[in-house]
Amino acid sequence: MENWIQNQDSFYVTKDDQKIYFSDDFITSEERVTGLGKGIYNSYKYFDTYIWKEDSTNHYYFEWIPKVDENIKEVHFPDSFVCEDKDGYSTIPYMQGLLIPNRYEYDYSHIAFDGQFTSCAAYMPWLSQTNNGKGYIAINETPWDSKYTIDHDDKGTRLQFVWLTSLGKMRYKRVVRYSFESNMDYNRAAKIYREYVKETGLFKSLKEKEVTLCKISDLQQCAVVHTGIKAHTEKDSRFYAGQKDVIHSFDSVKEMLQSLHKLGSNKLYLHLDGWADPGYDNCHPDYLPACIEAGGWSGLKDLQKSLSSQNDLFGLHDQYRDYYYTAKTHNENEAIQLEDGSVFEHANWAGGRQNYLCASLAPKYVKRNYTEILKHINLDCVYLDVFSCNEMDECFNLEHLMTRKECMEYRRACFQYMISKGIIPSSEECSDWAMRELVFSHYGPYEFMMKDENEKRMGIPVPLFNLVYHDCFILPWPMEKRQEDYMLYALLNGGIPYVIRNAPYDNVDGNFGSDGLSIEDRIKRANIVLDFYQRIKNEEMVEHKIINDHVQQTTFSNNITVEINTKENTYRIV
Repeated sequence: MENWIQNQDSFYVTKDDQKIYFSDDFITSEERVTGLGKGIYNSYKYFDTYIWKEDSTNHYYFEWIPKVDENIKEVHFPDSFVCEDKDGYSTIPYMQGLLIPNRYEYDYSHIAFDGQFTSCAAYMPWLSQTNNGKGYIAINETPWDSKYTIDHDDKGTRLQFVWLTSLGKMRYKRVVRYSFESNMDYNRAAKIYREYVKETGLFKSLKEKEVTLCKISDLQQCAVVHTGIKAHTEKDSRFYAGQKDVIHSFDSVKEMLQSLHKLGSNKLYLHLDGWADPGYDNCHPDYLPACIEAGGWSGLKDLQKSLSSQNDLFGLHDQYRDYYYTAKTHNENEAIQLEDGSVFEHANWAGGRQNYLCASLAPKYVKRNYTEILKHINLDCVYLDVFSCNEMDECFNLEHLMTRKECMEYRRACFQYMISKGIIPSSEECSDWAMRELVFSHYGPYEFMMKDENEKRMGIPVPLFNLVYHDCFILPWPMEKRQEDYMLYALLNGGIPYVIRNAPYDNVDGNFGSDGLSIEDRIKRANIVLDFYQRIKNEEMVEHKIINDHVQQTTFSNNITVEINTKENTYRIV
């Protein structure tokens, strides 16, 4: 740490829309020596800080400790360390992962969810920087009410932790743990974090999860088919353009999967959208019965039986955050209430005008719905939308007051309910707060896959999540063949493939239309990825290498290496 200097002039709190720098309210400082280590304890007017070194590990802890409630809204502390090496870089677990070179030009002022930890802006709660081969990883030990900012100047990249209020107040101590090493890179940072989640109990391998969920090994043999039954768009939705409902029968989906097998697909997992009568993204959480025009409960049951007879797996798309006014039991009192007493609403999705359901009620709605659903069909898997992608909510309604940390626990309770029924839970992305429950997700993409391929990338994509969690999680990958062949990234990351991905919205979530591949080509490509996955499916990803601008390698714990060339669109497995 002696070679790294924090810009202490950048430490400040916001109070009554004013910046108050730490130095303005400083009172006293003292050295402290305890049985754990030693450090400096500083007292300020409204809070204290304690920066100390742990003797047994050489970790440094930066603690911000509130002591007087004076309407502090944000705390900017600690800042990044000065990183002036022109070849230095920052490592950000933004989606699958990013390296940001010090001289990289990009506007980071509008990152997803304002940089909140526990969202897709940070699948894992840590940041890292490397400078002349030396570096650190900063692990956020209290990530629930926090975010990070990224800023550039002529000296490189600055990363800063920002602490947010919990239900309007700074209620508890915030802690960041720094680990410094003389031979630090993004691989080492990911492995330090892997050690941390093993110590804290967040790590749970697929083999451990399979003790409770016996069909995980079946899922590992599947290519993914994502398609839908009914699309209905309300007139007040931003997507409404006069379109009529589109309905595909359950029988047509059954026939589609049968045809995929005839064309060469082996085991498949069906992720079914829009299966209920309201249509995709409509009327949640009042989403029953099964779509009547598509065949009703009997049609859905026949589809499920057909899948089982082919040894395929079946999962339903569902939603317990978006809370639509068209739901029969919609009650604004059950929606998320903001600090000023208002109820937030929008009409972004197909179902039109909506609030957010308070997550404290979500487990009960899940139990209500699946008590009915499981009377009609058997399920292998379920997909609970947005829970592992969007930021945590807080609710100020006194009848169901909820902090962001409690929101996290309520979302996890929804996954745990599914586990109790023997159903494999999934959600939109792969934030690690849910790693003990989640088995797979819709995807865990690189940032550039979510936008037009001609847009500038946020940085250099690297598989940070998989370097930590590959043997804990099954990750489906998009397989489009564009200027770059996304199949290469599926191989590089050791994931399972999509063979069909009929996304419900155009130009959203990486859906930019057809790439022109035939269904036969899609099946062949999916089989290649799936065959490779069988070789490394329960292995740790031990290392990722960037050979040059176009060539990358990953190596797994059984010494299998895959190398991709994104210029030539080729790969080789060693």
